[in-house]
Amino acid sequence: MRRVVVTGLGVVAPNGIGKEAFWKACVEGRSGVGPITTFDASQHPVKIAAEVRNFDVTPWVPSEHRKSLKIMGRAMRFGVAAAAMAIQDAGLDLNRINPERFGVCMGTGIVPTELPEISPALVQACDEAGRLDVTRLGQCGSTALFPLWILKYLPNMAAAHISIMFHAQGPNSTVTTACAAGTQAIGEAFRLIALGHADVMLAGGADSRIDPLLLLAYNALGALSRAQRQPEEVSRPFDLQRDGFVLGEGAGVLVLEEYHHARQRGAPVYCEVTGYGSSFDAYSITKPDPLGHGAARAIRWALQEARVDFRDVDYINAHGTSTRLNDEMETNAVKLVFGEKAKRLPMSSIKSMIGHLIGAAGAVEAVALALTLRDGVLPPTINYEYPDPACDLDYVPNVAREQKVRVAVSNSFGFGGQNAAIVMATLRNGQ
Repeated sequence: MRRVVVTGLGVVAPNGIGKEAFWKACVEGRSGVGPITTFDASQHPVKIAAEVRNFDVTPWVPSEHRKSLKIMGRAMRFGVAAAAMAIQDAGLDLNRINPERFGVCMGTGIVPTELPEISPALVQACDEAGRLDVTRLGQCGSTALFPLWILKYLPNMAAAHISIMFHAQGPNSTVTTACAAGTQAIGEAFRLIALGHADVMLAGGADSRIDPLLLLAYNALGALSRAQRQPEEVSRPFDLQRDGFVLGEGAGVLVLEEYHHARQRGAPVYCEVTGYGSSFDAYSITKPDPLGHGAARAIRWALQEARVDFRDVDYINAHGTSTRLNDEMETNAVKLVFGEKAKRLPMSSIKSMIGHLIGAAGAVEAVALALTLRDGVLPPTINYEYPDPACDLDYVPNVAREQKVRVAVSNSFGFGGQNAAIVMATLRNGQ
């Protein structure tokens, strides 16, 4: 297994665009949750989300590729920008790396259909009584749709656009494992480099589901909070009064690089990725195993691959969604893995500030973890006011904490029973 280091970070998040703006907001406990502005949500049961505001992808897209913007959905634009930021941050000269050893692995999920784009076809397909006639849709739909319409909605298009834009001809894949996708994409990219299939990978996730239909769907599922609080106070992982997550959007991309490849070009190094674990609950489509056995397996396997004793872990970047079941399950999983140490092991959830980015969540959280390792600062879990007897660990409540971190774990868990964990660490002896 070859060593794999993180040399670049790019992030588009609800509380900050760019790694330093994002990290400053996280350390200061500033939330990106607010009223929905991308569409009129006044008649929706849920009217808040963690949106990315004032975002312009254009500066991050080379002029020769800007014609592709018309077939990029919102999540793809986030992903392209985050990848460009990460490349710039890493100081990668794309003319001096072998494109066949340069790959992309992105996590994502459902790409929401923009209703205004298909409404002309649907209107033309309605009969005199206003009912949708599928026969008419077949007759008029093809002429009403933009010919390349479908390319905005294929999940693999984020990775495709990134690869084309930056001439990455190596391994290319898209992970669609719900809320675990971002972490799994980083883990899979780590393995590709460690096993010698690539030297450099752009790895992360991009997602945007703040959409009228998906907002209704998540609300019907009972996953979203309907608390009557100020928007920035709604997401409250591990708090007794939590009642669901806040939907977010954004992207995070890391440049992962083989250690000697990075050293030879004098690249900055944030930390090292040392282990990855992936497991499945096989318990329920909608509920996690309440005892956390599946999640614990993923964490254990990541530690085993990293050759790290659980006693040496200094911090956990928690999945911490702010749902009743997930937060209790994650607490139980950490206790299963770390035993008595769990009580003394700090873990925090930045979803308290950025909401749940679904397929991009683990990627943005990995960016935060790399910055934790760089700066020795644990971001807080904000809105932690009422301790839950079932969630009785150290969640770094409300205020960031200075603490040297050498080894850390980042967790992600998704619908269906998906579990993923990665281990990241400072370089051994600075090398």
